[in-house]
Amino acid sequence: MRDPHAIIDTAALAASLGDPSLRVFDCTTHLQPTPTGSAEPYIAVPGRKAFEEGHVPGADFLDLQGEFSDAATHLHFMMPPIAQLVTAFGRHGVGPGTRVVLYSIGTMMWATRFWWMLRSLGFDNAAVLDGGLDAWKAQGRPLEAGPPRGYPTATFVAAPRNGLFVDAAAVKAAIGHGDTVTVNALGPQFHRGLEPSRYGRSGRVPGSVNVSAATLVDPATKGFTPLADAAAKFAAQGVSKDKRTICYCGGGISATIDLFLLHQLGHDDITLYDASMGEWAKTESLPIETG
Repeated sequence: MRDPHAIIDTAALAASLGDPSLRVFDCTTHLQPTPTGSAEPYIAVPGRKAFEEGHVPGADFLDLQGEFSDAATHLHFMMPPIAQLVTAFGRHGVGPGTRVVLYSIGTMMWATRFWWMLRSLGFDNAAVLDGGLDAWKAQGRPLEAGPPRGYPTATFVAAPRNGLFVDAAAVKAAIGHGDTVTVNALGPQFHRGLEPSRYGRSGRVPGSVNVSAATLVDPATKGFTPLADAAAKFAAQGVSKDKRTICYCGGGISATIDLFLLHQLGHDDITLYDASMGEWAKTESLPIETG
């Protein structure tokens, strides 16, 4: 494992509660169906209600769509200007000398999304809780109810890394190039275009391979699959360290599970197509492939 500090289990987190430098965040968003005829793929609902019903003691809540995404686009969850993120993370107490633990409910993809965002800003002292709140609750660990108490405000210092996000033009330019592999993190039925897509046209970026984020998680524990298993799944699809890897999904969220594990496997040239199928499927000028 390249970066053991980027993942934490429930026992280690429980032992760390009360550390004044610790910042624990519930990152959950719920995706709810839209009314019939809506052009939107889903309604993004912050997981605040579930947070107030029970969260890791002392944790704060991060609203991805409401506070940490670009409000100037109709697409959900797009990376906002760096200044917006600096202000938001600082407001939640993330700064020099702090240690961040990120978790979510039902799936770790909301936590890995924040981990990828922080990494893009040059903040590396962040860890994803393996198994999320599901694992925490399954082990009978304590919960706290009520609204977030928050953390003292801090001055977040960004040192942005280039290349962790790409746009549609870069994805299109990579089609057919043997030095790049594009990975779809959606389920195989959507990758092959066998089921209608809520994003628009069914199918995938031409030439992309499929390593579904769902296959990288143990369904029983909700934790990450062993690294050897993840490595085998990526290798079977032609993903290797000597190639550039572009990951995408529906809205730039579940693909961060793929990216988190690729990072842990030692892959360096990895990036996220942030707009993913939310943009690609609706843009008629972009090619799409099925079958």
